[in-house]
Amino acid sequence: MAASRRRFSGQLLTGGVIIIIGLLLLIQTTGLYDTGRLWEFVPSLFVLLGVWAIVRSRGRNLVGPVFLIVVAGTIQLLVLDVLSDAFVAQWWPLGIILVGAAIILNRARRRDVPAELVDRLDTIVAFGGVERRLASKAFTGGEVMAIFGGADIDLRDATIAPPATLNVIAMFGAAEFRVPPEWDVRLEVLPILGGVEDSRLRHPMDEDREAPDLVITGFAAFGGVEITD
Repeated sequence: MAASRRRFSGQLLTGGVIIIIGLLLLIQTTGLYDTGRLWEFVPSLFVLLGVWAIVRSRGRNLVGPVFLIVVAGTIQLLVLDVLSDAFVAQWWPLGIILVGAAIILNRARRRDVPAELVDRLDTIVAFGGVERRLASKAFTGGEVMAIFGGADIDLRDATIAPPATLNVIAMFGAAEFRVPPEWDVRLEVLPILGGVEDSRLRHPMDEDREAPDLVITGFAAFGGVEITD
């Protein structure tokens, strides 16, 4: 049960935000309620996303989420007239200090786990980039979220435990996966004004194989997902 919650938490969060936005639009267009005031709290959704990213990574991913929280939180306070333009103009360097502190703290808390010991991939990128290399002997899949950022995942030294599943969410970002040429990868990613591509050179497939080695699901909204070797 716990593994299932970890596996689908990213999907639930993204789907929940989309449902909330859709409901607000539906209520507005049908005239049931004037949702103009509610739109003022949209920046809070991004603040919650940043907090969720920090909690999800157990404090190992700080820089991008802290940047997101600082920017979205400032916008939210400006919209609600809690802060004035003059105040922000005077104190905005404090945001740079917070991001710098997050960089130092992120470095101090980093735990370098040997690549061959990581069997499941859980990566969240927000306003930045990350490169990961896995050499697991029994890779089972995982989850990758790239929001206004990029994730470069190298699985060429990994051994798959088929059928493995990777759920990918790329929103205004990109996720690139480097896999061994002999892997049979099935792309089930939905592009929404985005791109999904398997750019590997063609190679013979094992006709006796009953299922693919790796299934990549999810969606790419204003972003892209690419498979290379």
